[in-house]
Amino acid sequence: PPKKMRNAALERSLTKQGYKLVGSHSGVKLCRWTKAMLRGRGGCYKHTFYGIASYQCMEATPSLACANKCVFCWRHHKNPVGTSWRWETDDPRMLVDGFISKHRAMIKEMRGLPGVIPSRLEEAQTIRHCALSLVGEPILYPQINAFLGMLHAEGISSFLVTNAQFPDQMETLVPCTQLYVSIDASNAAELKAIDRPLFQDFWPRFLACIDALARRRQRTVFRLTLVKGFNMAEAEGYAELIRRGRPDFVEVKGVTFTGGKRPELGMKNVPWHAEVVAFTEHLCGLVSADYAIASEHAHSCGVLMARTAFRKGGEWHTWIDFPRFLELAAAGRPFTAEDYAARTPDWAVFRHPSALPGDGGFDP
Repeated sequence: PPKKMRNAALERSLTKQGYKLVGSHSGVKLCRWTKAMLRGRGGCYKHTFYGIASYQCMEATPSLACANKCVFCWRHHKNPVGTSWRWETDDPRMLVDGFISKHRAMIKEMRGLPGVIPSRLEEAQTIRHCALSLVGEPILYPQINAFLGMLHAEGISSFLVTNAQFPDQMETLVPCTQLYVSIDASNAAELKAIDRPLFQDFWPRFLACIDALARRRQRTVFRLTLVKGFNMAEAEGYAELIRRGRPDFVEVKGVTFTGGKRPELGMKNVPWHAEVVAFTEHLCGLVSADYAIASEHAHSCGVLMARTAFRKGGEWHTWIDFPRFLELAAAGRPFTAEDYAARTPDWAVFRHPSALPGDGGFDP
C-alpha cells in the first residue's frame, strides 16, 4: 500500500517555518503580503498586476512533493521529491475545508496586533483567491481537477504554478483562473543547473509543457526568475520560448534571496529592479510587437509583460473580473482569457503619466 508523504522530520521543519499542515501531503501558510494589507500597507504584485485583494488570498499546496530541487527554492529543500505520485491520496473536499479553516484561524490570530485594521480582518475571513504556489508541485496531486472545482464553487479564484515537468497533467487540467509555468532558464544546460530536475528527460518535458500551455484558452503566464550570473545573458532564448508558448503574460522577477547556507546563491545574484526593467524592455524588443510592458511592482522587483491583445482602446486590461471567471468556469462551456479581463487602473500601469515617479506600482 502507498505510504504517507509526511513524516515527523518534515512536519517539524514545516511547522517551524510557519506552515499549517493539512492531511498527509498538503499545507497552507500566511503570506507576508496578506499580513501587510491587513495593516493597511501595500499589496503584493498580484494586486498591482491582476487586482487580487492580498488580504483575501490564501497560499496553499495540495502536494508538498516536487520533481525539482531549484537552487533558489525558498523552502530550503525540506520537501519530498518524486517523479510520480506514489503516496496515499487525501480527499479533495477534506483539503479545501482544511485549507479554509486553517487559513481563517491564522487570520484570527492577527486580531489585536499593532496596525491591523478591524474591518479588513473581518473581510479577510472571506477568502477570494488561492495561490497554489506555496511549495512542491500542485499539479502532481491526482485529484487536482476535483480540488479546483471545489475551490471555484467556494467563490475562490485559482492561481496555479507548475514547474513545467508534467505535460500530461497540464493537458488534462480543468480551467483555472491563471496558470503559470516557471521558466527558470532558456536552454537545457542552464535549466539543469538552476532547477536540478529529477527527470532525465527534463528538457523535452519542459518544452511539452510550453506547448500544452500554448493550447490553453484561459489566462496563461510565464514566470521568469532572474538570477544574476545564472540566467540573465540569454534573452534571445527566452524570446524563442515566449514565441513558442504564446503566454498571455510574462512575469519577470528578480530572485529573492532567503538566506540559508547555500554557497551557490547570495546577494550578488539578486538583480536591481532597474536591471529587471532593462532586461524586460530588451526581451519585449526581441519577442515581437505582440508584447509590451504593462505594469511593475518595484517592491517585488517584478515587471509584467502582456500581450497587446489586452490593450483595448489604448487602455490595459490585465486585471481580472473574478466573479465573471467563476461564472464562466461553473457554466462549463469553452471561454477565453479575454472573456474575464478587466481594466487596469492608472496607478498600476507601467510608468503611467498620472503615477508619481518612484511609485513603482504601489497602490496609492
